[in-house]
Amino acid sequence: MTQGAGQEPVVRTATLRDFRVPPYAQVPMPPPLPHPGNAAVGDEPPEGYTPTERDLPVINRGDTVQVQAVPEARSTDGTGRGPLYVVGDVHGYLDELLAALHEQGLVDADGGWAAGNARLWFLGDFTDRGPDGIGVIDLVMRLSAEAAAAGGYCKALMGNHELLLLGAKRFGDTPVNSGAGTATFQAAWLLNGGQKTDMERLQEVHLQWMARLDAVVEEDGHLLMHSDTTAYLDYGSTIEDVNDTVHAILTRNDADECWDLFRKLTKRFAFRDEGGAQAVRDLMSTYGGQRVVHGHSPIPYLLGEAGPEEGEDVARPVVDGPHVYAEGLAIAMDGGVTMAGKLLVVQLPLRD
Repeated sequence: MTQGAGQEPVVRTATLRDFRVPPYAQVPMPPPLPHPGNAAVGDEPPEGYTPTERDLPVINRGDTVQVQAVPEARSTDGTGRGPLYVVGDVHGYLDELLAALHEQGLVDADGGWAAGNARLWFLGDFTDRGPDGIGVIDLVMRLSAEAAAAGGYCKALMGNHELLLLGAKRFGDTPVNSGAGTATFQAAWLLNGGQKTDMERLQEVHLQWMARLDAVVEEDGHLLMHSDTTAYLDYGSTIEDVNDTVHAILTRNDADECWDLFRKLTKRFAFRDEGGAQAVRDLMSTYGGQRVVHGHSPIPYLLGEAGPEEGEDVARPVVDGPHVYAEGLAIAMDGGVTMAGKLLVVQLPLRD
């Protein structure tokens, strides 16, 4: 974060001991909610709104496989660029994020940038459900400055939960046209894991940072986006057009227009079922890239697995790495940290 003149920089001083994550089987499940997706507000979900429910139909394709990325030594490709890493949905799990970044050698034991000219992209959804969403945003903002000073960069994409938090702060209980009766950003934010402590600590610098995030980028043949949806095509025929349109919508500050953007970027599973590979091709033929890399939909749900209900004595799904599917054209990065899964930080390209 940028510091004012004469102010000492504020950094997290946790030690590596603080980063320890309990053994997988001991991680408590979150309380049962209409999650782990994005619950709709009102009796009926609006058209096109796709929450994740335990009883959603799942098609397990024979071409799906989980891949564990193999870290490589830091090197450049002759252009001065360092290796490329991506981070899946964080949802406020700051300690787990620090541990995952440290495991990849991207931060040191004090949480400072340690990756030189490496390139790091976060795929969105920094807040909600977990204990310290604002702490996650503060970390990403600080690492962005530290990485730039070291010759690398740390950047982030817009997730649907960033849109949700922005809407809750800006519009509160203002009714919006949800397509299924009355809805408000405030109610939707709370229903989808909004943490009051995050709202209390939310500052103007956080709001400005979130509102300026891009929605889509292309890096080294990877088309990076938050949501597994083709709804991005509604906002432009180039990556630049999409990002400009999203920024313009947020600048106009119209509650209904912002809700429609949130609703569309909450859609999911476009790449999973029959026709999924073609949906990925449609995106890449418009925006470029050879593979789509996304977060948003937890890998256990893409695999047709779900964590047990609270109190059930059954094994939880294990996520060891990203999930490659849609004929090898899509890579899912949401390891399901909110459902006792894994917060994923991996190097691209994957070693298939």
